[in-house]
Amino acid sequence: MKNKTAWWLRITVAFFLVVVLMEVYIDSGDQPAFLVYPTLMFGFMALILLLLIAIAFIVQAIENVLYNTLDEEAKVRYLATKEDKWEWTWGKKMYNKMLGSKSMDEEVEIILDHNYDGIRELDNNLPPWWVYLFYASIVFAVVYLVRFHIYDDYTQDQEYEQEVAAAQLEIEEYKKTAKGLVDANTVELLTDASDINAGKTIFEINCVACHMADGGGGIGPNLTDPNWILGGGIKNVFNTISEGGRDGKGMIAWKQNLKPLEMAQVASYVLSFQGTTPANPKAAEGDIWVDPNAPTPATPAQEATPEMEIDSAAVTMN
Repeated sequence: MKNKTAWWLRITVAFFLVVVLMEVYIDSGDQPAFLVYPTLMFGFMALILLLLIAIAFIVQAIENVLYNTLDEEAKVRYLATKEDKWEWTWGKKMYNKMLGSKSMDEEVEIILDHNYDGIRELDNNLPPWWVYLFYASIVFAVVYLVRFHIYDDYTQDQEYEQEVAAAQLEIEEYKKTAKGLVDANTVELLTDASDINAGKTIFEINCVACHMADGGGGIGPNLTDPNWILGGGIKNVFNTISEGGRDGKGMIAWKQNLKPLEMAQVASYVLSFQGTTPANPKAAEGDIWVDPNAPTPATPAQEATPEMEIDSAAVTMN
């Protein structure tokens, strides 16, 4: 092939340019477009890649045809221009300067006298890049010594503890928005209509047989009264759904069947029964549950009893 240009490089650059443009102009929210629309993206990218390869082969085929139409003198001139390569002169000079090596013609000036089976040794200087890095490491060591050993800056243990604490805060913040990572300690009452509707669907599929559709209770306890066998509130209800009820006679553990988010949704839906009136309510079971974290109502201060003043002059002796 007479064309010495890197056609594969042109294809690679054009392909990634198309990918970048697709990421810019396709609305995929906070996620990359190839994650949101994987089939569309990979199919389109494969088509673009095939088109670019086809175009490259067609261009080279046309170039070969045109080359064969030239006379011999024109072919020589054409090949001469193809062999001319662009060189980064400044970069090449800088590379040679940082390497610090001498050319083959100048090696005779630095060759040493001893000879071992025809092997000679050159007295080269250390490469300048190595020397500069060595000087930089000395400067770094001096700064490190002064900062951490003389002025007693933070230690590695402190740095580790700070990074762990920062990571823990990030995890806690992430858990607040990641509903699927909740457990009985971190679950919060869900109030969005979508979550309540999802909880209702789960309840109607799995819980109606024991608790009735209106939560009035049947085999299972009444969910509308303030009495709870294993405690009320979102955390206790979530834990009961996850781990099951009382051994031998309670509800099965649903943690193998439901995801944490689904258990949080159905627990929130169950709590929505509180205060409603079912058609055939079952008798209350368990104890009335009071949220220990609820604010205590302020009790009115006892009114001070006014003291009666006794006039000593009005007291008579019998």
